[in-house]
Amino acid sequence: MDFLSTQKLEAYAELYVVPFVINLVIAIAVFYFGRMIARLIARSLGRAFERANVDDSLAKFLSDLAYAMLLAVVVLAALDRLGVPTTSAIAIMGAAGLAIGLSLQGSLGNFAAGVMIIIFKPYKVGDIVTVAGHTGGVDSIKIFNTILITPDNRQIIVPNGSIIGGSIENLTALGQRRIDMVFGIGYDDDIKKAKALIEEAIDSDDRILSEPTPQIAVGELADNSVNFVVRPWVKVADYWDSMFYLNEKVKELFDANGISIPYPQRDIHLHQAEASSQKAA
Repeated sequence: MDFLSTQKLEAYAELYVVPFVINLVIAIAVFYFGRMIARLIARSLGRAFERANVDDSLAKFLSDLAYAMLLAVVVLAALDRLGVPTTSAIAIMGAAGLAIGLSLQGSLGNFAAGVMIIIFKPYKVGDIVTVAGHTGGVDSIKIFNTILITPDNRQIIVPNGSIIGGSIENLTALGQRRIDMVFGIGYDDDIKKAKALIEEAIDSDDRILSEPTPQIAVGELADNSVNFVVRPWVKVADYWDSMFYLNEKVKELFDANGISIPYPQRDIHLHQAEASSQKAA
């Protein structure tokens, strides 16, 4: 009886225990070495992102995401080696991923837009941009949003999805901006003298660039004035200061030299035909 029991135990061990132990050892090895390989791949990706000058937060997120996905594959491979059915586990993970994706659809859209902004770099920190109807300096670029600081020192957090979905106006990218101004003079004033005074105002501002050449031209013969179109070029940082200076300087020069800046006016003619006819009667 003992002999038969021993034979059964040996047969059971040979059929089930030994293969299970072997598979367990192999599964542990798969998990151990697979995790090491996943870490190496994630670190390699991190170094590649660093060499490509990818944003630190994005590089870390993508590296961690790659490691998590590789580790999930390693765990499934180890479980499969143990004989655990992985088809249902994969189906559950897929369903869970779909549910999470649908619930975070907006956030994932902002994330994808943030990745595109960081990779393609339509603007960078410090640039002055107009995005999603807001204008300001770029304070920081995050995965899900971009933070702007307006000229009056307001902080605006703009979702990256709304930025990528619309137009992006970068006022800093080219380094220079053109100031578009219009100065009107009276029809009785000397056009050449007024033009020379505008040139004098421009020459007195060292911030105005010589190239491209400032443009001064008669742009319109309006109802009440002869309008000069004035277009000097400046560095982006000097845009507002130069515009304010030129407005003041041109006004001072026009006043000092008898050039009028007309305001809207109307000539009214009164006809007293009825009163004249009654007096004649």
